[in-house]
Amino acid sequence: MTTKKVEIVVSPKPAHFVGDGFRVHNFIPGVSRLDMKRMDPFIMLDYNSKFHFNGSEKPRGVGVHPHRGFETVTIAYQGKVEHHDSSGGGGVIGEGDVQWMTAARGVLHKEYHEREWSKTGGIFQMVQLWVNLPAKDKMSKPKYQAIKNSDMKLVDLGENGVIEVIAGEYNGNKGPAFTFTPVHMMNAKLKTGGKATFQFPANYNTAALVIEGNVTVNGNEKAATDQLILFENAGEEFIIEASENAIVLIISGEPINEPIFPHGPFVMNTREEIMQAFEDFNTGKFGYLED
Repeated sequence: MTTKKVEIVVSPKPAHFVGDGFRVHNFIPGVSRLDMKRMDPFIMLDYNSKFHFNGSEKPRGVGVHPHRGFETVTIAYQGKVEHHDSSGGGGVIGEGDVQWMTAARGVLHKEYHEREWSKTGGIFQMVQLWVNLPAKDKMSKPKYQAIKNSDMKLVDLGENGVIEVIAGEYNGNKGPAFTFTPVHMMNAKLKTGGKATFQFPANYNTAALVIEGNVTVNGNEKAATDQLILFENAGEEFIIEASENAIVLIISGEPINEPIFPHGPFVMNTREEIMQAFEDFNTGKFGYLED
């Protein structure tokens, strides 16, 4: 098994607000070398690093807006988010939970701080990924997966820590999320001095986001809290070691290798498909959702 080397370790760009409730750093796209094609099938990674929101009677968030052609995956580390969409999906995710929305042929959705959490406020920390869909599935039926932390496959590493498998697998242990193409997504929760070994095909686009703590990769590359590690498309195996208690989000996926044509909330394969998406949205074909 050959080593998958680190290509680059990147720090987040300055944060900006999406709506009035999500303070995010853009990693994909937006950071050098982390464009949609390089990271395919991961076409966006927004990271809401730790941020304290004061209490509010009116929940902060993002109002009704459309999506087509991909999936949104929200991973909650701290705080609570409430989601509703025009296909009937929705619910609340809290610490450790994941919501996986397949927009596919088109949905309207909205995301807000959960109402009761909003009243008191607190530390908010989340990741949202956009996962592309292959052309054959872009116009499939929307779906929604609510993945509680208790539903995830927990792999006990003993004194090293644990791996929470959301999608794909770790050493044969499969996560609960359904994916259209091969995607691995997991949290490595490592104790001080703890190590974990990961193996993914050489051609898969692979990255790791340090949510908490400080880590060393392959014995020499260091990464700190809020930094993202991009791996080369060569070799299969790498080792992460925590110099203090750490949480690391690991993502790895097989490139779809199709044209990517994004525009705003839509990600299709051609300009003509984007124009059709806007027409369908404007004529009400994405359904109805009250703001």
